[in-house]
Order: sequence, then C-alpha cells, then structure tokens
Amino acid sequence: MVGRHGDALKVKVAAPPEQGRANDACVALVAQIAGVKPAAVELVSGASSRSKRFKVTGLEPDELGAALDRALEDAPLGGSTGGNTRPDTNRSVPRR
Repeated sequence: MVGRHGDALKVKVAAPPEQGRANDACVALVAQIAGVKPAAVELVSGASSRSKRFKVTGLEPDELGAALDRALEDAPLGGSTGGNTRPDTNRSVPRR
C-alpha cells in the first residue's frame, strides 16, 4: 500500500494488468488488510480501470476503516512495497 489518494487508497501490485491478474492481486491485498478471506472481497467496479471499487463482506464499515488505518500506519515510508512494481500497476482503492 502506498498511501491515501484523496478519498481512495493508492496501492501497487507486481502483477501485470493482463487477464485480471492485477485485479486478483488487488483483491488479495484488500483481503489481507481487512483480515478476511479473498472470497469476502468483491471487485464491484473498475475491472479495466486504474480506479477500482471493492465490497468487503463480513466486517462493519468502522472495522474495515480501522484495518485500513492500521495498514496505512504500517506502510513503509516513500511508497516502497518491497517488491518489484511497475508504474502501470498502480491502483486506487476507494475506502467505501
């Protein structure tokens, strides 16, 4: 996770935006941050866009907000994800 981008979160994934791989990586990242299984995260819009919206089931909105805040606090400074990333795989993940 890189940080906030307006009312969204900016994330980087190493997966290429081909055949849904970057979308799957974003789903996995959101699930990890939220502490839920990937099946509880649904990409509801933006499948072919850099801006995406996800629905997370099994958590109250304030629980998800707290999980996102914790992840932002733990994010490395400078936006490094510790892995290989490509500039075209940045994704904005709206908070709600």
